[in-house]
Amino acid sequence: MPRVGFCFKVKKEMIPEYKARHRAVWPEMLQALRETGWRNYSLFMRDDGLIFGYLETDDFARAQQAMAEREVNLRWQKEMAPFFEGLEGRRPDESMQVLEEVFHLD
Repeated sequence: MPRVGFCFKVKKEMIPEYKARHRAVWPEMLQALRETGWRNYSLFMRDDGLIFGYLETDDFARAQQAMAEREVNLRWQKEMAPFFEGLEGRRPDESMQVLEEVFHLD
């Protein structure tokens, strides 16, 4: 199964609220992620707000596009946008910086 890593940055003053929001992700958002092929999805955060995300999916571009078409995702992205640095008018899910995998231990 292809693996995808990505990163983005949360504003330092928004970190506590960002963590709180992710302890209570909407059930319909979780369902949409599953239905669009996002599996084994995790977010990790450094103290300065740098987020590293990891997920497994058959086709990341297709999974991302399928989520972009979900109404629940549009609502979630609108609510989460104020938390991030450097969006430059894009939604958070459009601003993921995909990382190259350079090592994997199976």
